[in-house]
Amino acid sequence: MRYPSYPKLRRTDISHIGSIPSHWSLSRIKHIAKLTPKKPKIDRTQTCSFIPMEKLKTDSLILNEERIIDDVYEGYTYFSDGDILMAKVTPCFENGNIALAHGMKNKIGFGSSEIYTIRPSNQIAGRFLFYRLQEDGFIRTATREMTGAGGLRRVPSHIIENFCFAAPHEPEQTQIANFLDRETAKIDALIEKQQQLIKLLEEKRQAVVSHAVTKGLNPNAKMKDSGAEWLGEVPEHWLLLKTKRFFRLVAEPATKNNDAELLSIYTEIGVRPRKDLEAKGNKASTTDGYWIVEKGDLIVNKLLAWMGATGYSAYDGVTSPAYDILRPTKDVSSKFYHYLFRSKIAQAEFKRWSRGIMEMRLRLYFDELGRITMPVPPRDEQDKIVARIEEIEQKYDQLESKSQSSIELLKERRAALISAAVTGKIDVRNAV
Repeated sequence: MRYPSYPKLRRTDISHIGSIPSHWSLSRIKHIAKLTPKKPKIDRTQTCSFIPMEKLKTDSLILNEERIIDDVYEGYTYFSDGDILMAKVTPCFENGNIALAHGMKNKIGFGSSEIYTIRPSNQIAGRFLFYRLQEDGFIRTATREMTGAGGLRRVPSHIIENFCFAAPHEPEQTQIANFLDRETAKIDALIEKQQQLIKLLEEKRQAVVSHAVTKGLNPNAKMKDSGAEWLGEVPEHWLLLKTKRFFRLVAEPATKNNDAELLSIYTEIGVRPRKDLEAKGNKASTTDGYWIVEKGDLIVNKLLAWMGATGYSAYDGVTSPAYDILRPTKDVSSKFYHYLFRSKIAQAEFKRWSRGIMEMRLRLYFDELGRITMPVPPRDEQDKIVARIEEIEQKYDQLESKSQSSIELLKERRAALISAAVTGKIDVRNAV
């Protein structure tokens, strides 16, 4: 839908603002809002909402944590219902982690010190300012002025306080905010549908792959009891062997001053060269004494194996001594076991065999992994299963990529609509 422009505009001398509707006026954030308001004298025995950084999202606060005020009064950011909460640190700021606080316990909250509290005065509608702070020009300015290094870069408070912007009188601000509430809700609903589709596709993908590596591709194959509860029935002609019968643990340290590719294992994508996914890559650490990895090995992160941190290496290189390297001792396809080990049912079995005093310290040592019963189809069947899975993966990758592209386009549309409305590029007074 196309929206009309304001009938009368006037030029400003501010480059990031340009022309504005003739009846709009200029201001700075510090003149219409308070940044980081002082903590009040309150009953510290009360309960309040607590907001870690990960629970501040775009236009959303996850209010499932509460604390006694006295426990969080010092060292945390204070806010109350009606305040705007905005991440100050990268990448949360650039990701648009900003929300208007409401519905908090006793109308009070404390949270991460990496959150800015912005309290609108009675000179501006809170939701208009909330949308104004999501405008592309403000985001670019604040991002450009960030200070610090690496992942600890922050938006300085004076950049926010002195940011100059244009706004109409409060009744029109409310009209604009109401319009954006309605239109962004429509866009957010479309984004949610695409996200749900991606989730369903991923669940379907996992189910199809899990079935292929435990039941095979022939739906008419005669089945037998595997004797392993986690596997259930498997094709009658498949062997069943302990992992240690066809994989051995390899621990070959790399030489000093080597220039081998540094490999890491990721729960989502398996084994990849670190330099391809992390900015510092091989420069992050020495690889002296790291384990040598050969193409075709399986890498197992003992600490996270039960969460899917296992995978086939398509590369020669080295990896952390914190990982186990498994190398085939029989004619088996490492790729087949890549898919099996990363399946949800295998992960559940890995968790059952892992040792540790608490869940996040569970480790799957080869002594235990080697004792787990695994299905062993004939080699040619393993290869056929792998080929079929790779076809399935490609199909689902394409479908998920299409949905992800739709999400990105919707997010761009949302951002453009907000920017146009709060800067006076479109007139939405009659669209509410």
